Amino acid sequence: MLQDSAFPDFVSPARNRFLSSMLYLTGRFMAKKTASAGKRKVHKVMHEFKQGSLKSSSGKKIKSRKQAVAVALSEARSAGAHIPKKKSSKS
Repeated sequence: MLQDSAFPDFVSPARNRFLSSMLYLTGRFMAKKTASAGKRKVHKVMHEFKQGSLKSSSGKKIKSRKQAVAVALSEARSAGAHIPKKKSSKS
């Protein structure tokens, strides 16, 4: 049914939409994903932590990985990235 190329030379617009959705669903066509601004910011801050140059707002060096993650997410949020808030515990 489908030729070697994704789309034949002439296809009606409705058929074109159908073929594109089929290609997407079968996995032959996927949109390219790029790193979001939040991921880039977190990556940069965690790199600073690993180098030992990450400091808190008071100027003290951050030693725990959990604190470094908190600082990274906070900086990403302040930069405008869409980072979900931490889920609160029910108890």
